[in-house]
Amino acid sequence: MGRYIVRRLLIAVPTLLVISFVIYAILALAPIDPLSQFGADPRVPAEVRERIRESLGLNQPWPIRYVKWVTAMFRGDFGVSFMSHSSVGDLIAQRLPNTLAVVGVAYILGVLMGIPVGMISAIKRYSFFDHAATTLAFMGFSVPTFFTGLLLIIIFGIKLRWFPFIYSSTLQVHDLATLGQQIKQSIMPITVLALFDVATIARYVRAEMLEHLPLDYVRTARGKGLVERMVVLRHVLRNSLIPVVTLVALGVPAVFGGAIVTEQVFRVPGIGELLVTSIGNGDIPVVATVVFIFAVLVVLFNLAADILYAVLDPRIRYS
Repeated sequence: MGRYIVRRLLIAVPTLLVISFVIYAILALAPIDPLSQFGADPRVPAEVRERIRESLGLNQPWPIRYVKWVTAMFRGDFGVSFMSHSSVGDLIAQRLPNTLAVVGVAYILGVLMGIPVGMISAIKRYSFFDHAATTLAFMGFSVPTFFTGLLLIIIFGIKLRWFPFIYSSTLQVHDLATLGQQIKQSIMPITVLALFDVATIARYVRAEMLEHLPLDYVRTARGKGLVERMVVLRHVLRNSLIPVVTLVALGVPAVFGGAIVTEQVFRVPGIGELLVTSIGNGDIPVVATVVFIFAVLVVLFNLAADILYAVLDPRIRYS
């Protein structure tokens, strides 16, 4: 197992280096000028704009800027924002708790609910539960998250006034009352993301279990006298989870990317909202760092999926 993990790490490190180079090259060559707001202001002389450009390092060739950026990043220094002049690491650290409170909780709920729903649908194929779960699943991953979010805002935020539809980032949890307010304002964005996750995971689990249930090894397990619960959990579910692991692992960075829309709809001041704002302002250090973090999540959870493959199927370790 150790040699298997080392091989995957040796592939992951150069992959991240290539990704970081591509990200920075695209941003450097894109028609994005962080000083464009000064260019339209006649009160700012050209020499002042040039000094600002020099202070930000924009007068250097982009390959040199990339080397400085990636070297500093591996030391834990993500640079300084062009707009706020704050540390990029501090900006991300301020937004990360809000994203985790919504995206993280939604994804955990999606996994915990999606696997049993898909399993029960496969075991009780064509039952009322299966038909209802299938219908809701198709609705869940067919309807865009921004539409679901707006629908919940109209029904539960405006019409019924059960939940606030604007996320308050200034709310500090220090007692049960403020905890209740935090939960109340998080319900709708969590519901939007969790519905999509439950629908996707449930359909994958159902399809995989239906493929494994009629196989010979399942009939052999039943013929040995194992109770149905043990057959389903220890044999069918374990083998069915191998492709589902990929979906769950790669779904984590995908959810962070998809949460950009949800954070915009509910005004959640998270990583996604920071990325959208920074793109509009041409804040290259922030955009490059956030996108690179998404890339790191993809590579790390690919690695986690490979390790889980080896745990679920020991034959993969020697391939």
